[in-house]
Amino acid sequence: MLQVRPAKAAEAPDGFSTYCKELFALLGRADQRRWGEVYLSGLLHASGRRTPRNIAEHVLGRPATQPIQQFVNQSTWDPTELRRYLAERLCAATQPQAWAFDEVVFRKNGTRSVGVARQFVPAEGRMVNCQLALAASLVSQEASLPVNWRLLMPRHWDADEDLRTQARVPDEERHRPRWHYLLDSVDEMLQDWDLPPAPVLADWSFEPEVEPLLLGLEQRGLGYLVEVGATTQLPGRPVHSYPSTERSTSARRWTAAAVARDPALRTDRSVAVWRDRPDSRYQHSQFMLVPLTTGATGRSPAPRQLVVEWPFGRPQPRTYLVTNLCGDRLNELVALAELRHQSSRCCEQLHQDYGLGDFEGRSFPGWHHHVTLVSAARGFHALQQLARPGEPDRPVSLG
Repeated sequence: MLQVRPAKAAEAPDGFSTYCKELFALLGRADQRRWGEVYLSGLLHASGRRTPRNIAEHVLGRPATQPIQQFVNQSTWDPTELRRYLAERLCAATQPQAWAFDEVVFRKNGTRSVGVARQFVPAEGRMVNCQLALAASLVSQEASLPVNWRLLMPRHWDADEDLRTQARVPDEERHRPRWHYLLDSVDEMLQDWDLPPAPVLADWSFEPEVEPLLLGLEQRGLGYLVEVGATTQLPGRPVHSYPSTERSTSARRWTAAAVARDPALRTDRSVAVWRDRPDSRYQHSQFMLVPLTTGATGRSPAPRQLVVEWPFGRPQPRTYLVTNLCGDRLNELVALAELRHQSSRCCEQLHQDYGLGDFEGRSFPGWHHHVTLVSAARGFHALQQLARPGEPDRPVSLG
């Protein structure tokens, strides 16, 4: 029978055994449930890289690399039910104010790990040999937790059967536009998990077009606040009250920066004041709100507007956002936009404190198992924090 070292068992935080019992009750076999608890314990407080070897040494006090690798890489358990459990637990503990989508980078050496390629990383502005993923987080002022994951498949993986076979990539997993992955994740959370809908937050500033994403969200009845780039072509054109220029403005291909520069379209700037976290200092900036038409399709069920952040004393705007939450006050839109920074920080924390990038396997199922268990480790701390409001949102020290 699997035994955890008494010294390490004594360090287990309150509620951990109960949390594991409920979470891993979704797994079909007793051995999967036992190794799931070992792996989760290692992700929470093993020292150094969260590799199977280090996890076994820290949690069990003996070598057990093979069964841990078997559990993560080879075992056939479905991570979807664990993700749904995490989402439902978080929704029961707090009301998510948004669904935030973040690009997550997994740096890799070599070419055989599933989905790896030399590809452009927007956050770094350069090419990196890596896997790229899309994390869907439930976010509120009190907590942030990635509950759904999509691995973005590079185009050359579609035709390389050798790579696909070795990495055990399902036939339906193919290269798709990024908006397709996001909407697929949304559909799973809305339809399969039946989560209460919330506004969608995403950074689309490095994508060439934003209209497919916006139409997809609108067709699903969702509000959104999507960051776009200065050169992003806007969906539709600005609405304004200058009939003399109507013909010229209709024919233009409007970009976010062009709207901000055009004297005829500038509106009075409003000042918003906010804090991006309860213990931080207040910040303030100027904003313009420009109504947009629905474009040629005419299918937008709610008015859109461009939100332009133009900080004091700067010659150019800093941020452009497209939203259909037009009835919301400016301060509420700014507070909502800040939640995406909270989800981004959480994804960074998964790398730093939970071993998100330490997975050594190469298979598609193994990758999904690992990221789901990392979310579960973070979920334990997030639920602890929600049960003890007022305490700092950070991993609990376990030794």
